[in-house]
Amino acid sequence: MPFQKKHKLGFTSDAPLDSIPVCLKLKPGVREKLRSIPHWQEKLRAYIDKLIEEEKPS
Repeated sequence: MPFQKKHKLGFTSDAPLDSIPVCLKLKPGVREKLRSIPHWQEKLRAYIDKLIEEEKPS
């Protein structure tokens, strides 16, 4: 079965994500701990948005 374009089966968000990821190096063991947190990617995106908002010049 070929992959269908513009399907809504997998990613179902109204706000698409950037195709270029942000990468960073962490201390040993942090990656595994982070990945063990449920919905860690959504929580991290929300925290990054909050951090950016706090750092905006007024």
